[in-house]
Amino acid sequence: MFIKFLKSFLFILLIFNQTSLYSKNNNKNEFNSKDLSNYFSAQVSYDNERNKEALKFFKLSRSLIDKHDPFLKQYIFSLVLEGNVKKAIRQSKLSSIKESSSFFEAYLLLTIDSLKKGDLKKTTKYINDLSRYKDNGTLELVIYETLSDFNYLFKNKKIPLNKSNFGNMTLITKAFQSCYLNKANTSTYFTNLINSDEIDYSRYIFFYVSYLIEQSKFTEAKQIIDQVDLLNTNLLTAQTKKWVDKKELKKFAKLFSCKNELDIISEFFFLIANLYSSQNDFEESNFYLNISNFLNPKFKFNLSFLAENYYEKKNYTRSKKILNLLSDNNEIYYWYKIKKKANIIFKESNQENSINYINLNFEKIKNPSTKILFDMANIAKGFKKYEVAINYYNKVLSRLKPTSLSYPDILYRRGGSYERLNQFKNSDDDLLNSLKIAPDNAYVLNYLAYSWLERNYKIETAISMLEKAYQQKKNDPFIIDSVGWAHYLTGNLIKAEEFLKRAIKLMPDDPVVNDHYGDILWKLDRKIQARYYWNSVLNFENSENEMKKNIIIKLLKGLQKS
Repeated sequence: MFIKFLKSFLFILLIFNQTSLYSKNNNKNEFNSKDLSNYFSAQVSYDNERNKEALKFFKLSRSLIDKHDPFLKQYIFSLVLEGNVKKAIRQSKLSSIKESSSFFEAYLLLTIDSLKKGDLKKTTKYINDLSRYKDNGTLELVIYETLSDFNYLFKNKKIPLNKSNFGNMTLITKAFQSCYLNKANTSTYFTNLINSDEIDYSRYIFFYVSYLIEQSKFTEAKQIIDQVDLLNTNLLTAQTKKWVDKKELKKFAKLFSCKNELDIISEFFFLIANLYSSQNDFEESNFYLNISNFLNPKFKFNLSFLAENYYEKKNYTRSKKILNLLSDNNEIYYWYKIKKKANIIFKESNQENSINYINLNFEKIKNPSTKILFDMANIAKGFKKYEVAINYYNKVLSRLKPTSLSYPDILYRRGGSYERLNQFKNSDDDLLNSLKIAPDNAYVLNYLAYSWLERNYKIETAISMLEKAYQQKKNDPFIIDSVGWAHYLTGNLIKAEEFLKRAIKLMPDDPVVNDHYGDILWKLDRKIQARYYWNSVLNFENSENEMKKNIIIKLLKGLQKS
């Protein structure tokens, strides 16, 4: 906090000096002490993500707007982050007339404003202005090039011959360009996206299904949605499946259309927001999310992403405010809202209050869907309420056919719950039955094998299963840990150290991995290092009490006497 404060103070001193040196009439009185005080307050509020407070102080020091780009930029950012995109556009217009705005985001706002008004001539002008800043960073270049391409598409009704290749971003752009023109290859683009092995593009199932419905290709839309595993998919795809299954097909057009230019650009900015969020730059992400919502306010579901960003930033008050904008009439997003609020209660209060909140709201649901029962099972398991979890998993399994995509996964989860209760026969039965259905599932193989190793049961079979799991997931830290532990239990300490060293690099804060690595180092007579990793376990928040007790014994007496 102090460092942010110091940076803000030095930054304002710099601006004060620049004002004295470079003011148009070189009059120091232009930058009075009141302006300085208000700007300082605005800067501190902005840095601490109190945007409403920042806006109040920015307004009190408006005389600086036409003199200082950093002030103008932060003022415009604060407006957009508060959802006042129209006001940010108006300020950008005023500043562009006075030639006092010289940064990427100001011209971007002018571009989307002209685009929203259907003035493609002005859009072209502002995109040309954007070109001056395209080398500011990779995403600025992507935004400039992509907006240029879409502007050309909207004006000429044909896809531009662009040599730029931004990888997966380009594939997504081409899918929407083809969709806009109703090209024959639209299905190919969307199919390639949603079937990608590299990245999860299941979000685009919604847009593909929406396109097919626009084309009256209902059978094809149903075929795609029937392949979706409802229990293990994202919110938007789950909503898509529900609408198709219930034949509520008119709802798609109320949210998005490939024929709507603003809808397409809105989705592009949603993608940009996603990229910034993946880099933990949540402020930039929220900036572009608010632009996306401005262009297509119908797509209320995107607000869930805004809530997630604020949650990640630990701004729980703002996250709850966004969550409250999601309708209670929509089961999927209502249930998401309840779960996220329960998470916030857990962070702000304790586990008991979080469980009570979610149970209270669950009881209000008259006929909970299989998905909600599945979530309740996972929540109970996460809170180590294993008997409750098993009860919910039983209900889920009773609603599923053994041939369903989710069936082996539910068996795996229930089997894990039995294992935590030391009901090993029930656990083994579930895990083995899961493997009968999906024999190559690396995580089930790993879980069952590790359980057997811990019980000194069927060691050779367990090692064989681990080898099979490892061949599929050579970079998975949990599987690497299990393989290393298998070598330890069979006396191959050199191999064990090799695997656990890899696991500790991938999961340095995992209590089990640190405990295992300490045991191996102790056996290798590297006792000082062993104590270091054991001590680490005591400092981890997620270390279980029983494990901590065992670690203390090891630290006092050594491994042989533990």
